Amino acid sequence: MILVTGATGNVGRELVRALDETGARFRVLVRDPARAAALPERAERVVADLSDPATLPPAFAGVDRLFLLTPGIGLDHTRHALAAARSAGVGRVVHLSSANVLGDPMPAMGRWHHEREQAIRASGIPATFLRPGGFMTNAFEWLPTIGEAGYVLDPAGPGRHAPIDPADIADVAALALTRDGDQDREYVLTGGESLTVAEQVGILAAATGRPLSVRPVTTAEEAVASRFPGGAPPALAEAIIEAFHLMRADTTGFRTDTVERLLQREPRTFAAWCTRNADAFRAA
Repeated sequence: MILVTGATGNVGRELVRALDETGARFRVLVRDPARAAALPERAERVVADLSDPATLPPAFAGVDRLFLLTPGIGLDHTRHALAAARSAGVGRVVHLSSANVLGDPMPAMGRWHHEREQAIRASGIPATFLRPGGFMTNAFEWLPTIGEAGYVLDPAGPGRHAPIDPADIADVAALALTRDGDQDREYVLTGGESLTVAEQVGILAAATGRPLSVRPVTTAEEAVASRFPGGAPPALAEAIIEAFHLMRADTTGFRTDTVERLLQREPRTFAAWCTRNADAFRAA
């Protein structure tokens, strides 16, 4: 039995789809059953909360493999999940981490993920660490300014990155959860194209048939708003600003061939993602 945490998020929804296609037995841990209504019927549902350890034993009962995705910047959810996993005899963890752990010096975003990785290693449970770069779905954070005035805030300028489709992360996770041989491995995952924000916006405009412009950010507050339009806690806001400084400095764009090697196909393109999601941007 596989247990999936974060099953209603960008990666989790795609992972549930991928596991359903394999025929694997799996269970989803959800806090709100209504949010899981659109998941495949074959997915077993258990209501629990990683912030409340007392709710976890029924979710972990009989589980031998765990997909661990913990939100926020703290360690409590990870610790609670690992304690429940050890008690249930879980034999493998596939953990969604971040490529930011590779930074030298390691940025704040990386340090939080590194601490989680260290906690998993200390648990003694064999683990596979997935370290993706930026998600294509981060483009949904452009919706407020697109809807308001047809523009996207650009905090990175000449900086390039290779955004990855969460569906590709999910396909790698499904592979690691359903076969042997990936224990104690670290997979750094990116898309196949290094793009500036302006290039991404141009691709999105072509897919939607909607004229879009790019507006460079002029303040740190605008940089944070480009990722979190509703604002972010101070520690997270500082980490976002730091991340954009690093991204602006990378004018080549860090890429790996890990998705292609593992899945035996090229990563999904940003243009394909935009086409699939064009209606959400047209409706903004």
